Amino acid sequence: MRFAVLGSGSRGNATLIECDGTRVLLDCGFPLREAEQRLAELDAHPRDLSAIVVTHEHGDHIAGVARLAHRHGLTVWATPGTWRAMCNGSARRAYWPELPRPRLFPSHIPRLCIGALTLRPIPVPHDAREPCQFVFEGDGRRLGVLTDAGTVTPRICDALRDCDALMLETNHDPELLRRGPYPPSVQRRVGGAFGHLSNAQAAELLHRVHHAGLRRVLLSHISRQNNRPDLALSAVRSVCSDLDVGMAHQDRGSGWLLV
Repeated sequence: MRFAVLGSGSRGNATLIECDGTRVLLDCGFPLREAEQRLAELDAHPRDLSAIVVTHEHGDHIAGVARLAHRHGLTVWATPGTWRAMCNGSARRAYWPELPRPRLFPSHIPRLCIGALTLRPIPVPHDAREPCQFVFEGDGRRLGVLTDAGTVTPRICDALRDCDALMLETNHDPELLRRGPYPPSVQRRVGGAFGHLSNAQAAELLHRVHHAGLRRVLLSHISRQNNRPDLALSAVRSVCSDLDVGMAHQDRGSGWLLV
């Protein structure tokens, strides 16, 4: 099993996971042409995708989902709450000119299978209708993906405890957030219980789930305004200095990474 981040941040998120010919795109927060271009950089074509799986309805995760799915005949998987939010109000007007047929799953379902991949949803505290993150299993390996969560819960820790690789949010440094350009209401949302993980929260989570089989950690969804790469790396390496720690970027993909 391997994965590649097409881009990660407040201006667009998408991650490609592959195992034994199954390719799942987790979110697509980029416009259609940009998403196709970023896939091409990985020698991947949208017609080869088995599905698009959506974590939640925020624009930086769904901006390109409908057009990519409609143009290439792709199935979209989402929770019922996420789907309702995607199909109503401004989200539909902005991103959903023609709605593909969805495959719906509850966020508390133990697992769902797409080809050679088994996905285990993780309900997360975030300011969305029915958000979830995932553990992907395939070929005897486990990849945990956790972004867009404001609080680390026992269920999150349990789900990520036996992963071979993690894609982990390090969104902000609280002091930089406090001094940054966001108005107080947005600062409270980002730093609140239903916002995004700080460097320290991510480091504490990693400390709790770290084990001998964990080989790779990719830091993601890093805020340009409220964080710095060196602060995120320092926080994580202070608790787990033995890991291969990388960083996902907004403007370029990660290339393929083995789980």
